[in-house]
Amino acid sequence: MFSDALRELRRRGALTQEDLAARTGLSVRHLRDLEAGRIARPRPVTMLLLADAFALHGPERDRFLAGAPTPAPLGGVPAQLPADGFGFVGRAGAQARLDEILAGTAEQPTAMGLAIVSGTAGVGKTALAVHWAHRVAPLFPDGQLYVNLRGFDPGGTPVGPSTALAGFLNALAGAGDRPPTGLEEQVGRYRSLLSGRRILVVLDNAGDADQVRPLLPGAPGCFVLVTSRAQLPGLVSVNGAHPITLDVMSADESRELLSRRIGTRRVTAEPEAVDAIVLAAAGLPLALSVVAARAAINTGFRLSELAADLRPVSGRLDAFDGGEPVTDLRLVMSWSYRTLDPGTARLFRLLSVHPGPDFAVAAAASLAGVAPAQVRRHLAELTRAHLLGEHRPGRFTYHDLLRAYAAELTAAEDGEADRQAARARLLDHYLSVAYLADELVYPQRDRLPIDPPGPGVAPVPLADRDQAMWWFTEERQVLLPVLGLASSHGFDRHTAHLAWAITTYLNQRGYWEDWTSSLRAALSAAVRLGDDQIEAYAHGVLGFAGISLGRYDDARHHLAQAYDGYRRLGDLAGQARVELNLGWISDRTGQPEQALAHAREALRLHRQAGHVTGQAFALNAVGWSHGQLGDHRAAIESCAQALALFTSVDNVLGQAITWASLGQAHLQLDGFVAAVDCYEHAVRLRREIGHRRLEADALVSLGDAHVAAGDPASARRVWQRARDIVASLDVPDTTGIDAKLATLR
Repeated sequence: MFSDALRELRRRGALTQEDLAARTGLSVRHLRDLEAGRIARPRPVTMLLLADAFALHGPERDRFLAGAPTPAPLGGVPAQLPADGFGFVGRAGAQARLDEILAGTAEQPTAMGLAIVSGTAGVGKTALAVHWAHRVAPLFPDGQLYVNLRGFDPGGTPVGPSTALAGFLNALAGAGDRPPTGLEEQVGRYRSLLSGRRILVVLDNAGDADQVRPLLPGAPGCFVLVTSRAQLPGLVSVNGAHPITLDVMSADESRELLSRRIGTRRVTAEPEAVDAIVLAAAGLPLALSVVAARAAINTGFRLSELAADLRPVSGRLDAFDGGEPVTDLRLVMSWSYRTLDPGTARLFRLLSVHPGPDFAVAAAASLAGVAPAQVRRHLAELTRAHLLGEHRPGRFTYHDLLRAYAAELTAAEDGEADRQAARARLLDHYLSVAYLADELVYPQRDRLPIDPPGPGVAPVPLADRDQAMWWFTEERQVLLPVLGLASSHGFDRHTAHLAWAITTYLNQRGYWEDWTSSLRAALSAAVRLGDDQIEAYAHGVLGFAGISLGRYDDARHHLAQAYDGYRRLGDLAGQARVELNLGWISDRTGQPEQALAHAREALRLHRQAGHVTGQAFALNAVGWSHGQLGDHRAAIESCAQALALFTSVDNVLGQAITWASLGQAHLQLDGFVAAVDCYEHAVRLRREIGHRRLEADALVSLGDAHVAAGDPASARRVWQRARDIVASLDVPDTTGIDAKLATLR
């Protein structure tokens, strides 16, 4: 028990409660309540004050900080912090200030804590944030969230608040099939999930205050740590953030870093050389780390020889031309680069072409056009030389200064034709794997054909839907920058086809911002290509997206453009898809007569085109519209035809939708037994495809059928199952189900 541990530590230190109160600033009454067990869940700041008062360190401190009992979390317990780097030293003042800010949150128990660490590139903001976050993580037993907002990522795309929130929501509550569609809904859901929980949120590399504000929890007990190259004064003045400016390392800290990396013996043996290295590195941790890596790898090198290479030359990396004396980081980085074999050096240069925040082995192999086994050896060498970091098993990244250095090297040593060929292989890799993954996730979907990947492109074998979803999740933050690379370097067909390949995943997982931006990029590419088929397809998918997001005017505009394009092409199936989507709008806006007319026209066109799956969807839409107009026997007849066609082509999603349409028609005709049977089929199939939102809808309708059949006990059982599912989704609105359950009491 926490109370027992507290009492024992106080007695071990020969402290009275009054003594402990004086050390911590806590009241004697509060300490008495803690020792008596009347406070089961102490605040994080209380735990930190007590740990400091008892001078606890190491594992004992961790055990103490983790000792307070905590309730079971509402959803997942995220642990997203990157690994704490080996050899972190110094920053005692900044860490003490962060401790002070965290402890100070006790003064206003209704507010969350917020701190900003700002400073120049390469000064170690992320390293400090990650190290401190790991140190205080036991104070936040409900988890730690982390996102790199890429606000100052050269050549990259900043992570929008909606995208960051979608990732946080998936981590906190699990992936739901119908997550929030708008930023305000995402913010509300995020803050609701954090209410009553102790979570540390690290927002790394923020570009501006607008990127940060939607990601701030509304709950006390949470703490947010932001890093940025900008000072973000708006967060200080409006949101009460505590600013910390991270300066370069002191000379003593720089020497300690070198000692940690290469050993105290070598550092003490050549003090003048160490002083020269510290001076030349200007206190920048990145520069010191590169120097230390070269010294550690080349144990026979004297430090005086390394120091001699630090003589300044003209020119600087642009990011470090801040008006203050700094060293030539290009020269420092060149030490490690010159030790590489030609193949590894070429990979290092070409990796600057990759636009994403990180990359996997297969992507690097495709970029270089070599076998994965060979590229693994290159990556291992780059990692050992600290020119890359393996931040997760099999995924690599490097600092933006190293990226800039690599970009300069490839511009100087590789021809544009070589770089363009590397881009083509990289885009072929992502496109081919994304298409395979999309086919596994939604095999019945109509999609445009693509060319096979060119030589040198490494495949990623995916066997089933689960592996496909794993790949999409791993590469999500890479796919949009890759799309931007394709668009900005003339690969318009890759742009369009990659957008189609990722649309199902982005839609289902609720990354709405990424989804719509990818589709707009696809449309622009189609226009540049002058390809009428791709342009019509782009407008059609944008229309579908508009309906999904409730933007009906925008959807109608794109659908009209798509229809005109398909009509000019003589594409009957394309025209039919547009008619189905127009009917969907009419149904959603309470116009069943128009919905029926669109469904009938879609059926006519699909029959003329010989598109069996399209005919089935159109028949179901016809049947549903008949039901909305009160002709339930006609609804059953049409939906039965749809079901037969869906079964013939093994389209499980279509079957699941149609069984629910049949259940509704039978229920309206008082065919209660038949309705129950239909809805049970719908529930089973929707569970089979993993669409939990649709499964909950079918369970609600099944409960209605049980009530109509005079079986309230079964209705209660299935409604409760539906409620459990809805409560686990990103939009947990159980009001309607609760009202139904209340009628059975």
